Amino acid sequence: MISTAIRVARVGSAAELAAAVLMMAGFPALMLAALVPSVPAFAAAAAVTYLADHYLHRKGSYLINRLGKVRAGLSIRFLIRQLLLILLLARLSLADNLIYYGAIACFIAFYGLQAPHGALVQLIRNRRRMPVATRNVDLKSRIRIPDAPPRGLLHRSAEKMLHLDLAAVVGILIAAQVKSALVGFIGIGVTVVLGTLYVLALVPYVRGRRIPPKAEKVLAAVDGWLGEYQPETVLYFSGSKDSVYQVNMWLDTMENLDSKPLIILRERAILNNLAPTTVPVICVPGGVHLMNMDLSTVRVALYAANVGKNIHMLRVPTMKHVFIGHGDSDKLASVNPYSKVYDEVWTAGRAGRDRYAIADVGVRDDDIVEVGRPQLAPIQTWQGVPEGRCPTVLYAPTWEGWDGNPGNTSIVLAGENIVKKLVTADPPVRVLYKPHPFTGNVSKEAGAAHRRITALVRKAAAERALDPRFVADTAAQADAKAELARIEARLAELSGSGGDRRDEAEATRDGQADVAKHEEVARLRAEWNDAYWRAFPAWEHRVITGAEPRLYDCFNVSDAMVSDISSVVSDFIASGKPYAVTDSAEVGVEEFKRNNTAVRAAVILSNSAAELGELLGAVRDPAADPLAEDRKELKRYLLGPDEPTSLVQFNTAVANLALKAETRNVGQASRAATTEAGLANAVPGQRLPTAGETDGVGTG
Repeated sequence: MISTAIRVARVGSAAELAAAVLMMAGFPALMLAALVPSVPAFAAAAAVTYLADHYLHRKGSYLINRLGKVRAGLSIRFLIRQLLLILLLARLSLADNLIYYGAIACFIAFYGLQAPHGALVQLIRNRRRMPVATRNVDLKSRIRIPDAPPRGLLHRSAEKMLHLDLAAVVGILIAAQVKSALVGFIGIGVTVVLGTLYVLALVPYVRGRRIPPKAEKVLAAVDGWLGEYQPETVLYFSGSKDSVYQVNMWLDTMENLDSKPLIILRERAILNNLAPTTVPVICVPGGVHLMNMDLSTVRVALYAANVGKNIHMLRVPTMKHVFIGHGDSDKLASVNPYSKVYDEVWTAGRAGRDRYAIADVGVRDDDIVEVGRPQLAPIQTWQGVPEGRCPTVLYAPTWEGWDGNPGNTSIVLAGENIVKKLVTADPPVRVLYKPHPFTGNVSKEAGAAHRRITALVRKAAAERALDPRFVADTAAQADAKAELARIEARLAELSGSGGDRRDEAEATRDGQADVAKHEEVARLRAEWNDAYWRAFPAWEHRVITGAEPRLYDCFNVSDAMVSDISSVVSDFIASGKPYAVTDSAEVGVEEFKRNNTAVRAAVILSNSAAELGELLGAVRDPAADPLAEDRKELKRYLLGPDEPTSLVQFNTAVANLALKAETRNVGQASRAATTEAGLANAVPGQRLPTAGETDGVGTG
């Protein structure tokens, strides 16, 4: 029941749910205490509402946001509490007492301070929001960006300001109880003085040298840096915060380009959630600002997603535009007709080229280049299950998608059947369940299925821990956990124990990557991953929903995978391991294979998952695996050859396209010069000959 209530209220824990209930119950209790009247009861109820409200704000509870939407926001809650305090004084027959009028005057003055306080806070935030935010770009030497106000002034500022009424409320309650106005006026004075000081403390940050430069200066500084750095290859990305993984997957490739890389983002939410990188990053929310930016040295623009804002970069003719995508699968998104707008479309292997040919959406075969998948380098090739270890099967379903197609994901119709068969398999296997991060965003049924599958895996893990056949090496696990704690402490130290609390202006000014630190973090991440898998038994079922361990790390510890039609399957094929794909729409094995290239070497599962035995048999006895050769052939078809490496292929494609762009630009400059010379030598009134025309000589 509690878990259902937590889900309905959309709070994160039982403690949050309790705080929400206490806060909701506290206000009727305040009214009742005021009507009785009872000062102690009112004080107790007020304390509950203050503490519960503060706790929910500190947790960033979803409920706080919803209360604001239904006109029960923070200011209203404080105002109601103050009005009920006035009612309490009236019910105590203190309406003719000075403390009554003092309380009314205090709260009027207090709310009079809210307007300048809110205006100043908003003005400071607006002025410190940069027209262009950057990382790894040296703007500090070009423009002066002042320090942000102390975090205590702006962080949760409305809550802090409103809580200053606490002194007045306490003083008035004490005055009502002891029948002495003096204590009440002291509390009133403290509230008014503190509120005034808070407002005055904000004033210096909206004037003089504490204001960041205007947009024109910032944009000029960025152009100056671009002129000095002279980027050659740009990765361009626009999307929602949830889609940041689509650009993150290309960061390592960008760091290893032979040409000078630059990343251009369009949304601040993407920049704030971007993984650490040493590549220069420019976030340009404004389309006009982007179109006026000096990108004259860029020859190749790479696009990881098909979105409307791509048009702001596609309009630049001096660079060649390439769709590289964020995965390679048989989904319709992989043959989007929008891809016609690009000069080239890069696919991993021959399969991508054939996919466009079959779809016939207007992408010419000459414009398709096979470059492999540089991101797949960390995926290890399967060597079979080590002797004595329980085989591991990864269940990595994709999400439900936007269109409600039952073939998008197995999680709704087949997920529980798959997991039940895996956790009860004999001989036993270990199950890793890693769902797509978007699971449940659109479909309630998918969200509910995910929760049931999670419960199944965790229940099976608890039962296995009690099974005498499975023995844990507690000493080794303790050592691994200690190592994890050490690594996490060092990572926290490198990133800042409290997280990056700089505002946008400071982050732009100081956001230069420390290469040595970046390399240490990469090494520690690898060590963390190794320690993570050693921190629990190799037979223990796990639910993995966070960013760490990453999907490819799960690939490397697994011996087989069950998934759906998505780029996950194409990527897993790089490992050479057995895999199964669910035909959730139940179109039939032959039709399913005909429509989806990546499943041609897979065990095809129905929604009952009755065919899982074939997959487990291939894992337990690789010599009897009937699809082993098919997987090797399919890997070459989908992902291209192993040699040269994908990174080499990618760099070669960038260089070739940059040469095409430069050739085009030189040709344009030559034509412009010829036209200008012709205009200069023309006789006034004479029409210049057009291409293909002659002066009549030799025409007979």
